[in-house]
Amino acid sequence: MKIAIGSDSSGHGLKDAVIAHLQESGHEVIDVGWDGAGEAEYSAHYAKQVAHLIRDEAADRGVLICGTGIGISISANKVRGIRAAVCSEPFTAKHTREHNGSQIIAFGAFVVAPEMAFAITDAFLGAEFKGGIYQERFEIIAGIEAEEARV
Repeated sequence: MKIAIGSDSSGHGLKDAVIAHLQESGHEVIDVGWDGAGEAEYSAHYAKQVAHLIRDEAADRGVLICGTGIGISISANKVRGIRAAVCSEPFTAKHTREHNGSQIIAFGAFVVAPEMAFAITDAFLGAEFKGGIYQERFEIIAGIEAEEARV
């Protein structure tokens, strides 16, 4: 699977650990930064890049990391068609993919340790959208997004 990943300076160390874990698991990784050199930009910059890779089908799923996962996920959710969820444990990561069709997970380097980050990422990547009754819910959320785009 091709995974796009990005972080701000707060998540840089954890991002590097997650990249190594993903590569060891056989995934192709697109690292959009922060690379540790120079001054990091605000997390929204990296969220936008990952979200665009997902939207443009250049990556299958995304992982975003900042201090808490909150700001970077909010930013990714501003890209039309993107569903990003903050996950601090594996159950939520699996659930957001299966029930909400989320393409991106986010977590915080101040919140989760590397082993937990690996478990969260593995749960998310191992899950698929269930459809069925969740398809109707998916379409309700997409309808809200379409309505807001018309305003």
